[in-house]
Amino acid sequence: MQHKIAIAGFGGMGSWHQELIERIENLTVAGVYDIQNARMECAKSRGFHTYGDFEEMLADSETEIVLVATPNNLHKSMAIKAMQAGKHVISEKPVTLNSGEFMEIMKVSRETGMFFTVHQNRRWDEDYLTIKKIYQDGLLGKVHRIESRVHGSRGIPGDWRQQPEFGGGMVLDWGVHLLDQVLELMGDTKLTHVYATLTNITNQMVDDGFTAVLSFENGMEILAEVGTSNFISLPRWYMNGRDGTAVIEDWENNGKIVRAVGKNEQDVVPVRTAAGITKTMAPRREDTICVEALPIVKSDLKGFYKNVISVIEGKEEPKIKLSEILRVMRLMEAIFESARLKQVIKFEVSGREH
Repeated sequence: MQHKIAIAGFGGMGSWHQELIERIENLTVAGVYDIQNARMECAKSRGFHTYGDFEEMLADSETEIVLVATPNNLHKSMAIKAMQAGKHVISEKPVTLNSGEFMEIMKVSRETGMFFTVHQNRRWDEDYLTIKKIYQDGLLGKVHRIESRVHGSRGIPGDWRQQPEFGGGMVLDWGVHLLDQVLELMGDTKLTHVYATLTNITNQMVDDGFTAVLSFENGMEILAEVGTSNFISLPRWYMNGRDGTAVIEDWENNGKIVRAVGKNEQDVVPVRTAAGITKTMAPRREDTICVEALPIVKSDLKGFYKNVISVIEGKEEPKIKLSEILRVMRLMEAIFESARLKQVIKFEVSGREH
């Protein structure tokens, strides 16, 4: 069955979607709309039909799906209009500026019966899938701490992402990815407490970075951090378990696993530091550890769109559930609240459900 999708917003992500869609079997681009003439000319130069306005796009009877790849503040109104016009909708992330707006979209999806989903594409990142495998396969024993970071040194891009009215800032831009990965990794385990700080180093209007410490009911502590003024980046992932540690340095999956092999060290030789000696921080002997390569998990970026098509055809359930997106939205709100109050925020605990 052939499906047609129209793209609203043909900037960086809209163009990225178009290039990916060209590789998806049974899915073609019906047309493009963007408020900027330069982007419309770009679409025309690539051979795509362009619409005069968003209403013309919605009136196209051949278009079955609308992709909303506009600035964040427009997602809600455009998604609702598209569903009310009988279109299935894919929204770029973050889906809305707050959970209340997202619940309005969910209500319209139920009322119209149209499928709505969010492009949480980084669930298909190979670094995430690799750390997920290490965790789920128990390669480190019982894991008690995970650190997930994205660092850059250029500040926020010089566009609408710098402005609060458009939904700018790093919590909404990159935090939505890191937090979605963390919550999917932890599954149904309740997140009980949140403590967060924001940075405003290069931008005073929106956060240009954040650090969030997330405490789960099973004792897991996860640190999620985004920085845009880091000239030396810390590892993308760091996972610590009872029997070993895993590190993934970057998106190219450079890293390793170091595990204990079961030999006890009875006579630890102290190491000498500048101001004294220490047994506690002395390195392990080589015969008590093993260094292993990461179990790299390959992924197919087309998986998101393949699932969308299968859902529309009634063959699969959505891989990205709206209840999961709502949980992420509420977590981002808890992060903002914690940073504002400079307090630990109770999350999914009795008496306080965000």
